[in-house]
Amino acid sequence: MGRILAIDYGTKRIGLAVTDALQLIASPLKTIHSADAFTFLKSYIAQEQVEALVLGEPRHQDGALSGPIESLENFEKALKRFFPDLPVYRIDERFTSKIASQTIAMSGKTKKKKQNKEEVDLIAATIILQSYLEQRFFADGRK
Repeated sequence: MGRILAIDYGTKRIGLAVTDALQLIASPLKTIHSADAFTFLKSYIAQEQVEALVLGEPRHQDGALSGPIESLENFEKALKRFFPDLPVYRIDERFTSKIASQTIAMSGKTKKKKQNKEEVDLIAATIILQSYLEQRFFADGRK
């Protein structure tokens, strides 16, 4: 069984999270600059067995798509072109940055760490991946 890699896409930074080999636990991996995304992903996927990619999909509270949708769709197309054998799943990422900021605040980290956008993106990617795992778990009837 391969890992699942989640991507919290942004035009400046990308937060990445990954599962363990059994696909049970979502863990933060790294935050990278968007320009370095495919260099990093090619290297990581060559070294680790990755089974699927999960891409956060930004939405407004009412469910409508939000943010730089065209950039996200271009990024998704590039993912499919570079990694044609890997399925790409989109998952609603509503409120993940807010939850990530609250998680950092509750962790007792310093004020500087709480305001670190890279840290927020990293935690948001982990939340996106955990949400995907939970949805898949319940969809498979493993309640």
